[in-house]
Amino acid sequence: MEPGRIRAAVPAALRRLRPPRTRRGWRRLLRGAMICSVLALLPAGWLQVSADSRVRAGADVPAEPVAVVFGAGLADGKPTPYLAHRLDAGAELYRAHKVRAILVTGDNSRTGYNEPGAMLRYLEKKGVPASKVVLDYAGFDTWDSCSRAKRIFGVNRAILVSQGFHIRRALALCDAAGVEGYGVGVDEPHDATWFYGGAREVIAASKAALNAAVKPDPAFLGPREPGVTRALTGDPAAR
Repeated sequence: MEPGRIRAAVPAALRRLRPPRTRRGWRRLLRGAMICSVLALLPAGWLQVSADSRVRAGADVPAEPVAVVFGAGLADGKPTPYLAHRLDAGAELYRAHKVRAILVTGDNSRTGYNEPGAMLRYLEKKGVPASKVVLDYAGFDTWDSCSRAKRIFGVNRAILVSQGFHIRRALALCDAAGVEGYGVGVDEPHDATWFYGGAREVIAASKAALNAAVKPDPAFLGPREPGVTRALTGDPAAR
């Protein structure tokens, strides 16, 4: 591309940006960068402070009626390793009588991709009866999962299950949605996926703070569903 065309393609506002020419200018730039960095990290600090005391190991977590297991993707129709580890933790909570039902929440927004269905099949293989597993097909993100757990499935208290880097955000958002309880953070090797997840949480914390403040409707609402009540009571006619 010719130099003249390159210059024309660059927005005028960017062309006007120049590095500071004085020491005072550099100090102002550094001060502004520091303020922006602090503001960007405030939401992550809020998550840490608001939820850290409620993160427990599976063996130490107090019993609650329901476990909520958040989706983490499928590969060839089966749970990814991260999702499988979450489901393993949920199944262990059930076997240890820490919970009496499991709400699996994930994505079923398109034909051929049924995350909650795959989660149910995995839990069945781990010995959890299908009657004790409730499926939320519209848990498209953490806020939607938390909001729907409360508004659609009537969950008031739960043990949340996710990876360690995500569990504090899940706790804070579910608390904002009206679901109290504890979180089990699943341990993972500190590989590239883990570091990516941790970095992503810094960015996601800002959206979480906004969701907690505004409390938007999830992408899909609909009528109340009795699945959790039926799983807890064993009464197929429960409403």
